[in-house]
Amino acid sequence: MRALNTAATGMMAQELNVEVISNNIANMRTTGYKRQRAEFQDLLYETERRVGSTTSDQGTMVPAGIQIGSGVRTAATPRVMSQGDVTQTQKELDVAVRGEGYFRIQLPDGRTAYTRDGSFERDAQGQLVTADGYVVDPGITIPENASGITINPQGVVSGTLPGQTAPTEFGQLQLSRFVNKTGLEALGDNLFLETAASGQPQTGTAGIDGMGNLLQGYLEQANVNSVSEISDLIAAQRAYEMNSKVVSAADQMLQSATGMFR
Repeated sequence: MRALNTAATGMMAQELNVEVISNNIANMRTTGYKRQRAEFQDLLYETERRVGSTTSDQGTMVPAGIQIGSGVRTAATPRVMSQGDVTQTQKELDVAVRGEGYFRIQLPDGRTAYTRDGSFERDAQGQLVTADGYVVDPGITIPENASGITINPQGVVSGTLPGQTAPTEFGQLQLSRFVNKTGLEALGDNLFLETAASGQPQTGTAGIDGMGNLLQGYLEQANVNSVSEISDLIAAQRAYEMNSKVVSAADQMLQSATGMFR
């Protein structure tokens, strides 16, 4: 009975749906996290009577045929790249992007990664790095004796050196944006990689040509809505239970049919 296999595909789809939802909930407090959602497609159909086929020599046609579906499959788990809430941290090296754009991060293997997580630190050489020690691209070095560090909306990093009254510029943060943000590949550690689907990065200055502005002392929170996630979780659980009931019903029908031949 094909109902068993069809219901099984429904159970597997909802199991994956719950896994996606659980990851969203687990990352509710992850800086710059972008929620995912599961998208589904129906599987191939077995046609037993084709729509529009003729039923007589006079040309009469079948108005509605017979097609039996074979279940469901997961098509994609795209990320929702909407802006998360921006909250104040009062930490001078925390930077949030309000609008389009990703910070560029240089990985140890030479690749360039992209992130919305602007919780930066200084390493032993004074370079601006991520929480994992990856260097922010372009490299910006802040002297140890610099004070009053400021990052303006265009990403210019400056501070005051001993014996000077005017601030000194140490470098400028740049942002990159993509034609298809959902095409980025998640690497973990709040990082994304460019792919053929995302298109090549368009790099520029914050606040110019559609790039977002930078906010010093702020961080972007995850764009996860706890209410909607719990609602989706309940719906997925109910769908899973309904598919399991189909399995039970199909099994009972098979047992009844088998019993008739005993």
